Amino acid sequence: MTLQALLLLAAFLSVLLALAWPLGILMARVGDGKAWIGVFGNLERLLYRLAGIDVDGGMGWKTYAVALLLFNLVGALFVYAVQRLQGWLPLNVRALPGVAPDLAFNTAVSFVSNTNWQAYSGEQTMSYLTQMLALSGQHFFSAATGMAVAFALIRSFGAQSSKAIGNFWIDVTRSTLYVLLPLALIFSVFLMGQGVIQNFSPYQEVALLDPVSDKQNLADGGSATLTMPTQTIALGPVATQEAIKLLGTNGGGFFNANSAHPYENPTALSNFFQMIAILLIPTAFCFAFGRMVGDIRQGWALLAAMTLIFVVLTGALMAAEQQAHPGLQALGIDQSASALQAGGNMEGTEARFGIAASSLFAAVTTAASCGAVNAMHDSFMPLGGLVALLLIEFGEVIFGGVGSGLYGMLMFALTAVFIAGLMIGRTPEYLGKKIGADDIKMVSIAILVTPALVLAGTALAVMLDAGQAGIANPGPHGFSEILYAFSSAANNNGSAFAGLSANSPFYNLTLAIAMGFGRFAVIVPILALAGSLAAKQRLAPNAGTMPTHGPMFIGLLIGVVLLVGVLNYIPALALGPVVEHMQLFAK
Repeated sequence: MTLQALLLLAAFLSVLLALAWPLGILMARVGDGKAWIGVFGNLERLLYRLAGIDVDGGMGWKTYAVALLLFNLVGALFVYAVQRLQGWLPLNVRALPGVAPDLAFNTAVSFVSNTNWQAYSGEQTMSYLTQMLALSGQHFFSAATGMAVAFALIRSFGAQSSKAIGNFWIDVTRSTLYVLLPLALIFSVFLMGQGVIQNFSPYQEVALLDPVSDKQNLADGGSATLTMPTQTIALGPVATQEAIKLLGTNGGGFFNANSAHPYENPTALSNFFQMIAILLIPTAFCFAFGRMVGDIRQGWALLAAMTLIFVVLTGALMAAEQQAHPGLQALGIDQSASALQAGGNMEGTEARFGIAASSLFAAVTTAASCGAVNAMHDSFMPLGGLVALLLIEFGEVIFGGVGSGLYGMLMFALTAVFIAGLMIGRTPEYLGKKIGADDIKMVSIAILVTPALVLAGTALAVMLDAGQAGIANPGPHGFSEILYAFSSAANNNGSAFAGLSANSPFYNLTLAIAMGFGRFAVIVPILALAGSLAAKQRLAPNAGTMPTHGPMFIGLLIGVVLLVGVLNYIPALALGPVVEHMQLFAK
């Protein structure tokens, strides 16, 4: 790693922690339901009255799960309908037709599941209304759903023999009103100040500055003619979607180039704070967790485990991308003197930001369940792509998504105390709750659902002609493209290697299945676990209680994340980026 990369990483983590601490205090109050806040409180009470919600009534885990599933089902149907009907709806400045059924289905599942996988080019496929109303709406609601599940699980640790884990409608409303909306408003204004566009203007046809000669006419024996070509400049309401896309760990850019587009990410400062926005709420959730369970050290322990893994893997990714590309060396190119290759691999990297900032962005967006990118992961060095894959395949728990990162890491924490309990012959317990066999079954389901979806989907795509048809590169890199796509879908990340032609009926259907089950087949067992924990007495610590806030537990938790989270993927990773690395450096 270069000194620039080290300083950037240190500055990033320092600013992230400084901003996440006060946000964690607010989120703890939101999760505990302790305060009505200003004008939002009046709006909240009005919404409850209009919807007929009993604010004093709690829900058991089954009722909570049904409400969550119905809410997201209605959201998916709405997103699907808006896409199919956009040709007849307003704010369609390019008179775009309705989206094809298989793509509309894939996109609806994608945005409802907080994956935001894009098998389409946003500015060429979606109208302003579709982007604003359907897609941006789900940026808020899918993030609020993850926050609601996290709050329900956290409350279960502090409950005393309670059948209720909260009220889904209250949790999703308060998460939106008090956290997501204010942050999105502030961040939207900041982005507009940096140059991110926000308008309803039609696309502009502008003449390029330099004329272009007609080479075909010259080849046919005629005289060369010069023409003044034009370019279509896409516009639109970008800043508002960009803000919640990042804060909600959604991904799904307004433009196909995503956060590499100058209208989405214009400056080095906007790039830095876009990375902060991605990890801000997941980091704050660790602090909120500590406050809600009555021991801030518990939140610091989870955050320490996340940060240590993140720093090591980010360093590995930065180091991989700062290597000289052996293919260019074979051509006799002096990379140390080349403006395009100074410092390492610049292929697919946004030249405005450079290798260090692009590598850090890749680590941040794959550590969180966010598909925003400012560089093409398909162009990374093989080991750089391997690190991005690993960060996704950990289960999106290294900070992770909004809410989903915390409840995913808590699954590994429960696994760690269960293993420790078996080693010393004691009934495992975490935060005063004894962990029984049924609890571990729910934990196991939540952890193993995504590897099963990833590996089964990848195997199916490799075996079938429909899956192989989308591969743009032969050999191990093509395999990595497929593995990355299903890893991203099942873990609700949304980023891609960008070399796979995924807009086909086969991939639109299979990836939608992976996204849907990767989200909700994890949430339901977690809610069942929350119900089980809430019903148990919270025991006071005693001399035999294993501390879950010290260095020993942090080390054990990291070991469990590494072994349980990644072990399933080792053979697949060996067939993809590891083989590609060996082939590249053997030449």
